[in-house]
Amino acid sequence: MIIFALMLGDYPLGPGDVVASLLGTGDDPLAQFFVRELRAPRVVTALLIGAALGTSGAIFQTLTGNPLGSPDITGFTVGAATGALLQIIVFGGGPLAVGLGALFGGSATGAVVYLLSRSNGITGTRFVLIGIGVAAVLQGLNGLLIVRASLTAAQTAAQWLAGSFNATTWGETVILTAVLMILIPCALALSRPLGVMLTGPDLAVGLGVPVDTRRIQLIVLGVALVAVCVAVAGPIAFIALAAPQLARRLTRTSGPGLGTAALMGGFLVLTSDVISQRLFAPTQLPVGVVTGSLGGVYLIWLLAHEWRKDHHA
Repeated sequence: MIIFALMLGDYPLGPGDVVASLLGTGDDPLAQFFVRELRAPRVVTALLIGAALGTSGAIFQTLTGNPLGSPDITGFTVGAATGALLQIIVFGGGPLAVGLGALFGGSATGAVVYLLSRSNGITGTRFVLIGIGVAAVLQGLNGLLIVRASLTAAQTAAQWLAGSFNATTWGETVILTAVLMILIPCALALSRPLGVMLTGPDLAVGLGVPVDTRRIQLIVLGVALVAVCVAVAGPIAFIALAAPQLARRLTRTSGPGLGTAALMGGFLVLTSDVISQRLFAPTQLPVGVVTGSLGGVYLIWLLAHEWRKDHHA
């Protein structure tokens, strides 16, 4: 899929040309420009964003014990978008300010959902329901911000909310890589205690896992992963929801599966980006439109599957 993504575009190339351009052995400077400067950063960013979203989704679905417990559903993605929209519309901030706004918005939303969920002891269902409520409030706020914005700011916000890799550069990709090289390994390091926590808090404590501390650490990491993705590419819907479930079904495992969820997330985002570029070529769709459409179908299937499972139990 990586080579395929590097081949496609307004200047189509064969697999041999792509490999030669990557290795620097090709004799076509235009091919090297398209592959190295335009397509490669987009492909790398798509893979990294997908890996981060898949990891975050696996963390929250495991913590809540609920396939709907993903950042898309529980409001963290929407919260990050709210922080970015405030910078775009209210403060007129640049790319750095928008990124910081997304980080702050996602973190603040995570803190609110966690604090409201722990009032009578955290349960997966309460966490998801409170997250859905917070997401609904923030969606309304986002709509209000766009309605009250100037035409130029509203257009900028709408384009950003669609989620896109169209303006991706190596500078952004390098920063994203550096951040995720810290966050994703930290999350993977907590995969084992997360798996132990699946047995229940009492047994996990008996096995030496500090449940409350690990839960907070995992929530912080999960929210940070989502916020970074939103800061770079805008909100890309449903990858965090679908990737962990698809990875578990393919590998037939019941554990956290953070690594496989990351791989599946990268594959889904890159595939969606290729579809977004070629479906109505030469017109390019935002990748968020494709993931939202496919994710909506997946969500309907998931809800129907869970309903049938509950009624046949």
